[in-house]
Amino acid sequence: MPATLLGILGLALLGTLHAQDSIPVQADFQQDKLTGRWYSIGLASNSNWFKEKRHLMKMCTTIISTTADGNLEVTSTYPKGDQCVTRNSLYTKTEQPGRFSYTSPRWGSKHNIHVVETNYEEYALVATQISKGTGSSTMVLLYSRTKELSPERLEMFTQFSREQGLTDDEILILPQTGETGTVGT
Repeated sequence: MPATLLGILGLALLGTLHAQDSIPVQADFQQDKLTGRWYSIGLASNSNWFKEKRHLMKMCTTIISTTADGNLEVTSTYPKGDQCVTRNSLYTKTEQPGRFSYTSPRWGSKHNIHVVETNYEEYALVATQISKGTGSSTMVLLYSRTKELSPERLEMFTQFSREQGLTDDEILILPQTGETGTVGT
């Protein structure tokens, strides 16, 4: 009986590892080309916080830079009420180029981040597997160098999000923050 239990646990672990590996990573990823200003155009997630805050979300600005040790410093500025809030995250590089890890100091969640696809000059599609003691969730982000993207890129984001098991009500094209304010500029 213990051998059977060990076999089941082994298969469960293998399934978990396979799920993480099933998310593709940009071929020949060039980290230096990912740096600079991006706008979050699309966000998809099956997490509880997304379901609760979805109606409040708007486009934000993200600045990506490389640290001296080759990790990514990710600074996002987004509207919250009548003010701008900035959040800094340090994405630690892994052995696989285009794949990073991050642990949220606030929530203790572990993030397995994949740069799925990018042409560096127009868009970047990023998928994250998030695990916490209470369970796991998936998040997909679509970044753009400008505040608008072609319908084809938006469809690519929607289709990829669906392939990750996300439903249409878990996929959001973020509204712009407005032309008169300085949020996200």
